[in-house]
Amino acid sequence: MNASLTEPADALAIATLRGLIMDGVEAAKSGHPGAALALAPLGWTLFRHFLRFDPSTPEWPGRDRFVLSCGHASMLQYGLLHLSGYGLELDAIRRFRQLGSPAAGHPEWGHVPGVETTTGPLGQGVANAVGMALAQRHLAARFNREGHTVIDGNIVVIASDGDLMEGITYESSALAGHLRLASLLVFWDDNRITIDGTTDKSTSEDVLARFRAQGWATLDVENGDDLSALRAVIDTASRRDRPTLVRVRTLIGFPAPNKQNSPSAHGAPLGSDEVAATKALMGWKHPPFYVPAEVAEEREQLRSQGRALRAAWAERLRAYRTAFPELAAELCTAFGIDSTGQSSPSKASRSSIHDAVEQASVDSTAPHPLADLAATTAALLDGEGKLATRQSSGKVLAFLAERLPSLVGGSADLAASNNSYLKGQGDFVPTEGPQGSNQGAVPGTVPRNIFWGIREHAMGAACNGMALYGGVRPFAATFLIFSDYMRPAIRLAALMGLPVTYIFTHDSIGVGEDGPTHQPVEQLASLRAIHGLTVLRPADARETAGAWSVALTSPGPVALVLTRQAIGPVNGSAGASVARGAYAVFESNKPLQALLLATGSEVDIAVEAAATLDAEGIGVRVVSMPSWERFEAQPAQYRLSVLPPAVTVRVAIEAATPFGWARYVGEESAVVGMRSFGASGPGSELFAHFGITADAICARVRERLVAATSKASP
Repeated sequence: MNASLTEPADALAIATLRGLIMDGVEAAKSGHPGAALALAPLGWTLFRHFLRFDPSTPEWPGRDRFVLSCGHASMLQYGLLHLSGYGLELDAIRRFRQLGSPAAGHPEWGHVPGVETTTGPLGQGVANAVGMALAQRHLAARFNREGHTVIDGNIVVIASDGDLMEGITYESSALAGHLRLASLLVFWDDNRITIDGTTDKSTSEDVLARFRAQGWATLDVENGDDLSALRAVIDTASRRDRPTLVRVRTLIGFPAPNKQNSPSAHGAPLGSDEVAATKALMGWKHPPFYVPAEVAEEREQLRSQGRALRAAWAERLRAYRTAFPELAAELCTAFGIDSTGQSSPSKASRSSIHDAVEQASVDSTAPHPLADLAATTAALLDGEGKLATRQSSGKVLAFLAERLPSLVGGSADLAASNNSYLKGQGDFVPTEGPQGSNQGAVPGTVPRNIFWGIREHAMGAACNGMALYGGVRPFAATFLIFSDYMRPAIRLAALMGLPVTYIFTHDSIGVGEDGPTHQPVEQLASLRAIHGLTVLRPADARETAGAWSVALTSPGPVALVLTRQAIGPVNGSAGASVARGAYAVFESNKPLQALLLATGSEVDIAVEAAATLDAEGIGVRVVSMPSWERFEAQPAQYRLSVLPPAVTVRVAIEAATPFGWARYVGEESAVVGMRSFGASGPGSELFAHFGITADAICARVRERLVAATSKASP
């Protein structure tokens, strides 16, 4: 590939960037130099000549968002952030991939200013960007007014061959094309190399035709080193009315003379000899990690340009505030900015920003709608009789939708089953409209309901992107069994600490006739294994209201696990107690001999068993345990008061695998639960068939009391 770096200032900056990429990977003795080297001209062109950002205020809402979906090329992003003035120092790049360095092996959100999302698992970044574009469309419709555009900008992605192979990319790009998300611009690094060799070993599809079939515009750059071609295609793409994919043909590892266009350049350092040969070919006669004074001056120009861009946006905001003071106040609160557009929220403060979004829509003299959510919504549900917790959740969600305009989300083609549709609110629909206007929103409506289609993985990752964009509180709904399809996105939400709410219904063998393919058995244990995810399985309507209260005030992701089958109110349940994770709902009026721990629909079965045991003279306490994570976060004194150590006879009841319950009941044999997949049949019959009944619980308690007595005897 012949270089065409004709602009001297750009050529010098790109050479500097390539030097930093090689030096960082070589110093770490690990990394992925190939794509980063080849993409240096594209990356520099975007940062220097196209993207709107202000390094002094990295989370300025008016900025463009840049996503490096192929996160393995992280040295490209770190080099660009350093050369653009974001404050990522050379010392951090020298310690690339080392413990404690913000320049981690793959970009991590919250570690480095300018990194918009954590990437690395291929395809996630593309889907995150789709979510950012969805959030932007919602916010543009909510806040923009004729003559006053305060929400706009580009969502720019660099993606690899591998990104486009992943199924999540197909899911998310199909939705983006359908909805004509015009702010989305994806550059495809077409280097035709993967770890195992050339891409023709695994694919022969016409990628551009695939994207065109999905409703995208497509453009082409045949030489990724041709700056004129790159700038021309970017200029063309900026006037689009639909999402755009730009194919950029590169040679992986270019300009390394012996490793370019080779799989060996993908995931290993070039080696000192090849680095020396490459620098000689480039005419780069400088020590490692060298940044020429001329390039440092470019950095200062970018900083100055960023301040000017933000100042211009602040002028727009001031005019908007004059014309629409209430909307402007909501907007500023939503993004945690002042009237000049200044903002520097940290990762830790993002949850408070989202809380502020809800507060923004409420009259300042009225109480915060979340202040007593559990009690308010529980009162709404009183007298309803038997309700599936999915129905209770739907009623809470309807209540919230009228009061919290930041709630945006939908279901993966199961809205009626999940009770997740926001009635009376706008829908995301395919609409015309140029990028930079109101993103094609239907006039007079604010889209809040997303019809994801059967795309669980894309739904989860896009919700992450919505949360990262800011200004919205996203939720995603499907059956619990299909949480497996979106697990990678849930894990990344937990890793980043994003406030996404998952509504997982049809939570057990209570699904019934659909059979074992649709009856989740291991999913609860699997979700509880994700560090940073709060799992809530409420026992009735009151606890469901309490679970929503926890979800909307949590700084990280929360999974609500809800029944298909109707269940009655549990005597002793309390929505406010859900926040503590576990509490007693029944206790005998006699010395305590046994503890029954249960979640969800099984709490009522445990209470029924406790009544029988109590009548037999056995002192028993029933503990509703909607959330292990919330319980573990309580002070030790509270945890010991709920589960006194002296009471060693303990039985857990949950229509799922016993895995994990041993921490509370000593051993898995003390769990009344599932030890196989389910079966097809009416839900009530299945509980009896699999032995999840009050009689079975009583028998297990009696057995363990006898065993404990025998063990205590001399």
